[in-house]
Amino acid sequence: MDDAYGLYLVLTNPLMGYEACTRAAVRQGVRFVQLRMKNTPEDQILKKAKALREITRGSNTLFIVNDHVHIAREVDADGVHLGQDDMSLDVARSLWPDSGKIFGLSTHGVDQELSARSLKPDYIGVGPVFSTPTKEKPDPTMGLETVGRIITSSPLSCVAIGGIDQENLPRVLAHGAKNFAVVRAVNQAADPEEAIRGLMEIWRNFHS
Repeated sequence: MDDAYGLYLVLTNPLMGYEACTRAAVRQGVRFVQLRMKNTPEDQILKKAKALREITRGSNTLFIVNDHVHIAREVDADGVHLGQDDMSLDVARSLWPDSGKIFGLSTHGVDQELSARSLKPDYIGVGPVFSTPTKEKPDPTMGLETVGRIITSSPLSCVAIGGIDQENLPRVLAHGAKNFAVVRAVNQAADPEEAIRGLMEIWRNFHS
């Protein structure tokens, strides 16, 4: 898998709807779309996951389910993303041993990134870079310097996350991020496809 792909889109309560945002992501060739529905009954998550799986199936966009390994497995998603307080990667892999599945892990500091190395996730989220209100109990903001230091020294595939938008993305990239995740910058956009296009244009211009 190419280590540099730019945008990793996390979908949480998108203004224009999960399906519309996912279709926009597929049209724009976004590498990853993650379904993250916190505090939602599992049957509703499963229903939405099935819908997004159908939109992404056969495309270049990989579909990731946040937290719920059994839902990811049931809809034949491309992978699952786990937080520090979720089940371990080893347990998740034992529950979903299908070959080629992607297992991502959130990290929130130097120690967690170092611990992740032995677990060998397919990628790690590194952040939050900036403050963000998308979590009920937000992790301490790490800042550009720390995130950049982790990303440039880690042997793992890294995705910077946390409060990233078109305004501050150039600074995130300048600190070494090849890939970046956004939530509000697309989820709160009245035109998600234009928002995606704008973010990827910034990324492409930086790496051209």
